[in-house]
Amino acid sequence: MLPPRTASAASRWAWFARRLAVVGLAVALALVGWAWWASILPGSYSVMEMGTPDFGGGPGVAGHAHGGAAPQAAAATVPPTSVTDLAADPDQPADVHVELVARAERVTPDGGAPFDGFTLNGQTPGPTIRARQGQLVEVVLRNEDVPAGVTAHWHGVDVPNAMDGVAGVTQDAVKPGESFTYRFVAEQVGTFWYHSHQASHPQVVGGLYGALILEPAEGTDASSRSSLSARAADATALVHTYPGGQRTIDGVVGDGHRTAAPGDTVRVRLVNTDSTPTSAWVTGSTFRVLAVDGTELNGPAPVDGEKVPLTAGGRADLEVTVPASGVVRIQVPGASLVLGPDGAEASTSPAPRDEVDLLTYGEPADVGFDPARADRRFRYDIGRLPGFLDGAPGYWWTINGGIMPAVPMYMVQEGDVVVMTISNNSGEVHPMHLHGHHLLVLSRDGVPSTGSPWRVDSLNVEHGETYEVAFVADNPGIWMDHCHNLPHAAEGLMTHLAYAGVTTPFRLGRDSGNDPE
Repeated sequence: MLPPRTASAASRWAWFARRLAVVGLAVALALVGWAWWASILPGSYSVMEMGTPDFGGGPGVAGHAHGGAAPQAAAATVPPTSVTDLAADPDQPADVHVELVARAERVTPDGGAPFDGFTLNGQTPGPTIRARQGQLVEVVLRNEDVPAGVTAHWHGVDVPNAMDGVAGVTQDAVKPGESFTYRFVAEQVGTFWYHSHQASHPQVVGGLYGALILEPAEGTDASSRSSLSARAADATALVHTYPGGQRTIDGVVGDGHRTAAPGDTVRVRLVNTDSTPTSAWVTGSTFRVLAVDGTELNGPAPVDGEKVPLTAGGRADLEVTVPASGVVRIQVPGASLVLGPDGAEASTSPAPRDEVDLLTYGEPADVGFDPARADRRFRYDIGRLPGFLDGAPGYWWTINGGIMPAVPMYMVQEGDVVVMTISNNSGEVHPMHLHGHHLLVLSRDGVPSTGSPWRVDSLNVEHGETYEVAFVADNPGIWMDHCHNLPHAAEGLMTHLAYAGVTTPFRLGRDSGNDPE
């Protein structure tokens, strides 16, 4: 009720102030309630219903299949294509056939403690798959008893979209008792890896991962060069931290070993399968960085007294020559790989302070396209804001100021030259991973790349950094573009690159059975 007329002016103002505060609180609670309600995702939804289409300054496309976009007047009409149609020739026979059986079971790493995890063919890491360029690889993934379902994503391999292995986007999760067959031609050469992209964080940590090595076709110059020397060796080094903080290389806690003799040249294929960046360094020899993320570097120079950055999901191939002393050690924090005779002991060293800067390492070379003539330019601004994500309150990652699903859907047409500026002002480092493509790094914080062309599928973006990258849109599909710190992706740092006209029949959401992160 109103204050009495006899009340003093001060009393009347206090009464009005109290009532105004109550109204303000009610409005604030209503707004919070609306924000909470609006954030709740449907039980089942298509990825094409997420976010807002961003055409990057290029033309819109009629029939591009995103439910939230209006075609532009000058748009070209693109006939719809399902992701399921983007696959290798079904009649082409397989050159390499592999069967993987995923199980949930008790796991004990070599030299470590047991935990409840996962295996592929009874082991973790799973079998190393090897193929040559041009061969058709066929992998049958069977799920024996992993309750949440599984998939296989071929990290860094630009496979046809139907084979990308992302639950809810390119396939349904493989449930217990089911199987899925992956088929793709090995177009690339280099060091890659595979891992589950269903409930990916717990499944990858728990053991569902392995190495994929694609070698040059026989009889080619690249095949001759890849042998390095008549006494060359090849060592795959999968860096992984299992539950309980057990840091391993190839499943071995602490020190692993590869037999090598003095004078041997070894290509060490480092793969960071963890969700956080790390680095590697060599004790006892100089080395060269031959390749990054499956792409050879041009004119790599010898390195001494520096460490090599290795972001989450990233790879680096090091050429190491075993010295006359007969032993060399490749180190990462908490684990190492010793190259030398059986039983040889190798000294250790602290991590160097200096790091190989891939922006300047190596020699320039033709990149095959002109980023200055970009058809589309996108921003990928990473931040953090309080709010709700699917009804849960928190301090969530944002893309261009929006909390998922209010994030951009980057729209392209096949053949586009695309430039993307990735900025991180979120307070933490983010290893960014675009599926199906490799990014050419143009600059970091405005400083242009002057070394070898630096192509990545996993890019480490520190807080306060800005990268300009470019790529040619030459692999149609709907492709995840997310942070490979997998908990960050589950917390909203994930969107997609979509080609005009491509659709998907698969669904995401709590009722769909598909949970890619």
